Amino acid sequence: MDNQEVVTDVPSNYEELKSSANRSANWRERLNAVEELGNWKNQKSIDILLHRLNTDAVHQVREAAYHKLRAFGEDVQMPERRKGELMKDVSKVLLRIKKSLPRDHKYEDFKDKLKKMRIDIYDTYEGDKGDEFDSWLQQTWSSLLRR
Repeated sequence: MDNQEVVTDVPSNYEELKSSANRSANWRERLNAVEELGNWKNQKSIDILLHRLNTDAVHQVREAAYHKLRAFGEDVQMPERRKGELMKDVSKVLLRIKKSLPRDHKYEDFKDKLKKMRIDIYDTYEGDKGDEFDSWLQQTWSSLLRR
């Protein structure tokens, strides 16, 4: 638990924090919003933190929301790390991206195109996998079937 002071008012930048907390293509921004909202104990902040705890695909964001809610005295459970696909049809999207590239493309080409075309997927998996992201993406890329 934090020993820092918790303010019960609504922060002056509440709408900005709410938008940041819901920005699907930037897990770091969501994490920062969760950290900031965790300093303001009010129903609006609690609602956003509960939403992040229950729906965010990135474990690190869900875990931060959990800790902030516990510090507020909320009765919440520690989120389990999700297994399998974090977003619907990711395998299909990755295969489509791979097929759109020339047959002899390199891993970096695939990674760049994924980042340009589907930053939401790239960002979510980067946030969830952390230091393992590149090895996971490279392994996934090499295992995708080609026609």
